[in-house]
Amino acid sequence: MVHPTWRGCRWDYGWCGRCWAASADAAVAEGSHRVLPYGAHAALVELADLDEVLVVYAALRAEPPEGVVELVPAARTILLDFDPRRTSLDRLSTAIAGMRVSGQRSQHPEPRNREQGEEVEVPVHYDGPDLAEVARSCGLDEAAVVALHTAGRYRSGFCGFSPGFAYLTGLDERLHVSRRDEPRTRVRAGSVGLADEFTAIYPQPSPGGWRLIGHTPLATWDLARDPPALLAPGTAVRFVDAGS
Repeated sequence: MVHPTWRGCRWDYGWCGRCWAASADAAVAEGSHRVLPYGAHAALVELADLDEVLVVYAALRAEPPEGVVELVPAARTILLDFDPRRTSLDRLSTAIAGMRVSGQRSQHPEPRNREQGEEVEVPVHYDGPDLAEVARSCGLDEAAVVALHTAGRYRSGFCGFSPGFAYLTGLDERLHVSRRDEPRTRVRAGSVGLADEFTAIYPQPSPGGWRLIGHTPLATWDLARDPPALLAPGTAVRFVDAGS
């Protein structure tokens, strides 16, 4: 079985996969994607955007190529760990090209929630320290910010920054705001924030620069749970106003 996973800071952001040395001459280009060597037993698939990542990730999970043991999606890449005794970079490149991933966004169904297809409902108390500032920045009142945030249907695109920190796509464009100029030194666990086109829940106390609009009592990272991350890539998410 191929397991999705969180692997730490190397894959916190979509561009981190580019930080490791990989020869451009070794890249296998196919349409809008290419496959790069990533160490002795891994390959990095670079794609056009997050939408394509989610489709290809779903396809790879549904029909993993021979020898693939682990998948790690990011904003514009998917890392494939493989068993070099069973496959190779060339074989993986051929298999991925054969999937016709470029432009085929509806060929495979996308996973929704932890293998069952259910939506995770997240209760939120909209009392965040940045709620008023977000409302002013967006030209809205606070009630409208809450209404737009709870009206959205979100999907976990990838995890990074810290264990269980899921970057949720589907945020209404009217709520797109930049990160804080000065990050906070400590953000409490369960804080719900906005940054650029994403919304997210801080799974544990940590520094952070997202605009905080509320908090949830729901634990999104629990080592006693299998898997520990509640919002694995592909999970569908809905926020519900839990009152103040």
